[in-house]
Amino acid sequence: MAPSVHQCLTFLFLFLLLQNATSASPLPLSRRRPILNHSNHSNFAKHPRRVVFPVNHSSCDLFSGEWVKDETYPLYKAEECGGGMIDPGFDCQTYGRPDSDYLKFRWKPFNCNVPRFNGVKFLQEMRDKTIMFVGDSLGRNQWESLICMITSSAPLIDTHMIHEDPLSTFKILDYNVKVSFYRAPYLVDIDNIHGKTTLKLDEISVEASDIWRTADVLLFNTGHWWSHTGSLRGWEQMETGGKYYGDMDRLVALRKGLRTWSNWVLHSINTPLVRVFFLSVSPTHYNPNEWTSKSKASTITQGGKSCYGQTIPFSGTTYPTSSYVNQKKVIDDIVKEIKFHVSLMDITMLSALRIDGHPSIYSGDLNPSLKRNPDRSSDCSHWCLPGLPDTWNQLFYAALLY
Repeated sequence: MAPSVHQCLTFLFLFLLLQNATSASPLPLSRRRPILNHSNHSNFAKHPRRVVFPVNHSSCDLFSGEWVKDETYPLYKAEECGGGMIDPGFDCQTYGRPDSDYLKFRWKPFNCNVPRFNGVKFLQEMRDKTIMFVGDSLGRNQWESLICMITSSAPLIDTHMIHEDPLSTFKILDYNVKVSFYRAPYLVDIDNIHGKTTLKLDEISVEASDIWRTADVLLFNTGHWWSHTGSLRGWEQMETGGKYYGDMDRLVALRKGLRTWSNWVLHSINTPLVRVFFLSVSPTHYNPNEWTSKSKASTITQGGKSCYGQTIPFSGTTYPTSSYVNQKKVIDDIVKEIKFHVSLMDITMLSALRIDGHPSIYSGDLNPSLKRNPDRSSDCSHWCLPGLPDTWNQLFYAALLY
């Protein structure tokens, strides 16, 4: 007896379903056991890798905008972070900064709004995951900011801090979330070779690689240490291509080091379930001539190099110059080459406008003689907490979850 129309349609449906299943591309293998996510609406799980270069360029560039006054800021107070959570060097209000208007500014992109940070939502989305900041003290600055944002926004959570070197970890026990900082100022390895501290431009240490690969979200940064000279230089020689150099063009060295890092990303992060971000260069403000009009610049003390006394952002939407523009170009070039694997957090310009955001002389418990000499003692490199790194983390939160 001839098959019915219904039987034919059923057979055709099963045949097409089987064809589709066998022709689908296999998922990349993960190095770790599958992560359990208890949220049924996890944007992180739905969109494991989205490029932020910049975020959704056609509709929302998170990094192009202006600073607007907002009396609902800051997002937290220093005392809400728990005793000793903020390094003294970043804790400006505790160490005597007299003004507070710098805390009342919010970053507003031109063509969209940044979602306000919600600590509970963040923890729900990141349940059973590890977020790791890797880099220099600016990375630590941002790491401490995120911890403060989480603990003030979700104050009833049970937490535990482990301070070690190079890895420190803040655990949110209720959600099994880890927020870590791994200190690696150059990202590439630094070791003692033949009695000399050697910056190995072609290598990332096995220890660092193994630890970085345990993370579900990685946010890297580097920059400032590559330009240090004299006693601030963190190495005695560089090694690349099997040869040793007493020094070399620092931008060339930075490019070599970042190329090593980008190759590590391409070979070690082989699953789209791991999100990788890179924070562009955080600017310094040691030269008042950068933001002062020519008429006022003539009144600045010869040799003066301080952000001391700045209480409001630079007026406008662009900053006239930056000592780190060449470093930024190197970072941009390298990240663009692997933009389908790494998302660039382009915070350089929005940070350059915040001439008011540094600790200056309120960087820990400076003795009175140092405080009387801002040109010698001001920290115009790091940022106060609460402060600018909170905005970095709001943008990170938006790029990661929205």
